[in-house]
Amino acid sequence: MVARRPCASAVVAAAGSGTRMGAAVPKQYLHLGGMPIVVRSIAALAASGALGELVAAVPPGDEKQFERDIVHRYSLSSLFERGCTVVAGGASRQASVARALGAVSGEYDIVLVHDAARPLVTAREVWAAVEAAEEWGAATCATSPTDTVKTVMPVQMDEATHIVAETLDRSHLRMIQTPQAFKLSVLRAAHEASGGVVATDDCALVERLGLPVAVAPGSPRNIKITNPIDLAVAEVLLASEASEMEMSGMGEAGASAPPAIRLGQGFDLHRLAPGRRLVLGGVEIPAGLGLVGHSDADVLTHAVIDALLGAAGLGDIGQHYPDTDPAYAGASSIALLSHTVDMIRAAGYRVCSLDTVVIAEQPKIGPFAAQMRESLANAMKVSPGCVNIKGKTTEGLGPTGTGEAIAALAVAIVADTRGGAAV
Repeated sequence: MVARRPCASAVVAAAGSGTRMGAAVPKQYLHLGGMPIVVRSIAALAASGALGELVAAVPPGDEKQFERDIVHRYSLSSLFERGCTVVAGGASRQASVARALGAVSGEYDIVLVHDAARPLVTAREVWAAVEAAEEWGAATCATSPTDTVKTVMPVQMDEATHIVAETLDRSHLRMIQTPQAFKLSVLRAAHEASGGVVATDDCALVERLGLPVAVAPGSPRNIKITNPIDLAVAEVLLASEASEMEMSGMGEAGASAPPAIRLGQGFDLHRLAPGRRLVLGGVEIPAGLGLVGHSDADVLTHAVIDALLGAAGLGDIGQHYPDTDPAYAGASSIALLSHTVDMIRAAGYRVCSLDTVVIAEQPKIGPFAAQMRESLANAMKVSPGCVNIKGKTTEGLGPTGTGEAIAALAVAIVADTRGGAAV
C-alpha cells in the first residue's frame, strides 16, 4: 500500500459493562498480554496510520479514571495527530456511538467505529473498511461462516424446545465484525433517523436509509472478547503472533533474518548545584553536588526516555512530561521510564537494547555502573545484559569538563511487535 496521511476519525465503543465476562471490572479493562484490552485495541487502530483522531465512549462516571489510567498512562493521545477524546457513553452501544459522534471534530470525511473488545485488529482490516467506505459510503469487515447455519422455531406448547425450520445457504452469509467505516455525514444521518429503533450495529442503521453497505475482508483472529474463553483464545493468538513473526524470519538454513527494528537517540544535560541529590540511572550517588531539574533530574534516565520515545516515533520527553506540570515536580525518573516503556509497548514495540554514555568529570561511573544497569533494566522490563553504561570525560572542556554539569547520551533499539499491523 502506498503510504497515506490519516484520513479518518475513530470511535471506540468502550462503555459496555461486560456482564457475560463475569469479572469485577468491565471486560475492556481486563489485561491481555499484560496490558488492558482497550489499550491494545486503541494502539492497534493507531498503528494502521489511517486515523487522525479517536473518541472513546466509556461507562458514565469513568471519564476521569479512563483519562488518567488509560489515555494518560499509555499516552494514547500522542498516537493520533488530533489526540484522543473521552466521552460518557449511553445506556446502549448505539447511544454510546451517537454520543461519541457528537465529539468527532469533522476534520475527516470518514469515521470508523470499533469495539473496544476487539484488540487483535490489524491495519489490514482498518484500511479495508476505510477504503470501502470511501467508495460506497459505508462498509463493514466480515468473515464467512464455517459452520452450517439453521433457523429454528419453538415447538408448540414447549418454547424451551426448538426444531429446525430451515438450513441457510451460507455462501450468502457473513459474520459481521468491526471495524465498520462510514462517510461521517452518512453515519450521522443514520443515527439521527434511527428513532426508537435499536440496532445491533451501525451498519443496520445505514441499511434502514436504503443505502448500500460494502463488505470488506475481516479476519478470524479479529475476535470479540465476550467471555473468559474468548480471553483465553486471545492470549493464545497474541502469543502465536510473536511466534509466527519469529518463524517468518527464518531462512532456508534455519537462520533468523534481521527483525523489524527501529533506532532512537537521546541526549540530556543538567547543571550541578549544592543541596540536590545526585541520581543517575535510578541510583542515588553520594556527592557534594546534585543535578538541578523539575523532577529528580536523573540526566541518564532522561536521555534513555528520549531515545525510546524517538525509536517508537512518540515525540520527546518534554511532550509527555513537561517541566511546567506540577505533577512531575520531584518525580522519580525511573518511574517515568517504566511508564514510557508501557507507552511504547502499547504502540507495538518492545525494547531490545540500550547503549549509554554518561559525560562527567565526577563522580566516576565505573563503581556504580552495575547498579545503574540493573535499575534501568528493571524499569524497561529487560535483562541487564541488554543495557550498557559507559563513563566519559571531556578532559576539562565545556560545562561537563569544568564540573558545572553532567550530560548523557543514549541509543535505544526497539522491535516492532505488531506483526500484521504493517501493510
